[in-house]
Amino acid sequence: MTPAEILHQDLAQTAQELRARQQPFAFATIVRTAGPTAAKPGAKALLSADGTIVQGWLGGGCTRGAVKKAALEALRSGAPQLVSVAPEDLLAEKGVSSGDTIDGTRFARNGCPSRGSIDIFIEPCLPMPLLTVIGASPVAEALSSLAPEFHWSVGSDVPADPVTNQNVIIIATQGQGDLAALERAILARPDHIAFVGSRRKYRALAEKLIAKGIDQKEIDAVRAPAGLDIGAVTPEEIALSILAELVKLRRSEVKREGER
Repeated sequence: MTPAEILHQDLAQTAQELRARQQPFAFATIVRTAGPTAAKPGAKALLSADGTIVQGWLGGGCTRGAVKKAALEALRSGAPQLVSVAPEDLLAEKGVSSGDTIDGTRFARNGCPSRGSIDIFIEPCLPMPLLTVIGASPVAEALSSLAPEFHWSVGSDVPADPVTNQNVIIIATQGQGDLAALERAILARPDHIAFVGSRRKYRALAEKLIAKGIDQKEIDAVRAPAGLDIGAVTPEEIALSILAELVKLRRSEVKREGER
């Protein structure tokens, strides 16, 4: 077994441990070098949530600051990053400055005496978004069964402190403890709440929530009825409409992050 294979095994084991703990991390891979560089194409490293290298090697300290900055941006936005580290005179020849991003490549200055150039691809690995389904109705069962196919981690208890980039609660109690479930969900302040039920039913429940001291803005933020209007009738169709809405929500957030 080669040293590279051993290193990649260590990376895989560390990645598996971080995934099990629902911790965000990033992979960094050197994809191109020019001139004298300590690390060569194919060198890999695993970076923690704060951008520091916890496993692997990317050479000396010349790229560390640029890699950390790009890793933090990748973890924040959820989008891969390509960073090109080169001496200042070579950047000037290309007509770019350190900090510029052109055609998806972020440029950074290499101030080390080696004067080599390194291109590094950074891929974020984020915890799966969390979908909490409250209720034991047929819709709740269908949603809990279907959601993992769309890469959601499914739970039934409102999390106290979720470690995820997206936290959604769907109330599918359908007459069994609706008010208590809504109050619990709103107080948890997730990224998105939706209620499986008619607008009329939710308006009646909203009046009771106001009487309990829940802020009107938080009540208005609840999506009711849950899901996109696709003419759904069966529990499975309603679950599909809810997941369609969540896909739309997730993709629109990714798009907004990419435009920042």
